[in-house]
Amino acid sequence: MKHIIHEQLGKTIAVLEKVRADDTLLRVVSQAAEVTAEAMLNGRKLMVAGNGGSAADSQHLVAEFVSRLVKDRPALRAIALTVDSSILTAVGNDYGYEKCFERQIEALGQQGDVFLGISTSGNSPNVLRALALCRTLGVVTIGLSGNGGGKMAELCDYNVVVPCDVTMNIQESHLALEHIFCMLVERCYFGPEFLAQTTPASRVAPV
Repeated sequence: MKHIIHEQLGKTIAVLEKVRADDTLLRVVSQAAEVTAEAMLNGRKLMVAGNGGSAADSQHLVAEFVSRLVKDRPALRAIALTVDSSILTAVGNDYGYEKCFERQIEALGQQGDVFLGISTSGNSPNVLRALALCRTLGVVTIGLSGNGGGKMAELCDYNVVVPCDVTMNIQESHLALEHIFCMLVERCYFGPEFLAQTTPASRVAPV
């Protein structure tokens, strides 16, 4: 059994090393964080969605924004579109599951908001429909995927594509990048001094 653990950890590390060595990917993560922080400073919000493990990632990431990642600071505007079972089942029943995120963006999305769609394949129909609607509403789109980016690639302003085609390894890299993304948004939002001292109240966006 030990050799299985060793082998799987090796595969995880190998994918993470590929991510770390991908300058284009790292640059896109940084750019996506900057635009998200700017949106929040302008009173807008981050919306996140995905399916299965990516739904769990959506909720995990939003929890870091609303609660905290490492340091105490004011809450940041973020919402996971995966948590309201009444909305998900109503839309799924009335319109089809592929519209469950699109419908919520229709209700909640505003020009200048940011939508982060997570799909290891890059081809989740409900994420694709949500991204397409964001295009018409003026919502900035970020894609977190693998498998070459799939159909999401042409619908996203910022594409973060993990160089891997194994779902669990893509998800492992997604989680690491999600934490880093949150950290970078914090730094952009509160200023470089955030990591060294208490958050300046003057940086908090007006309601």
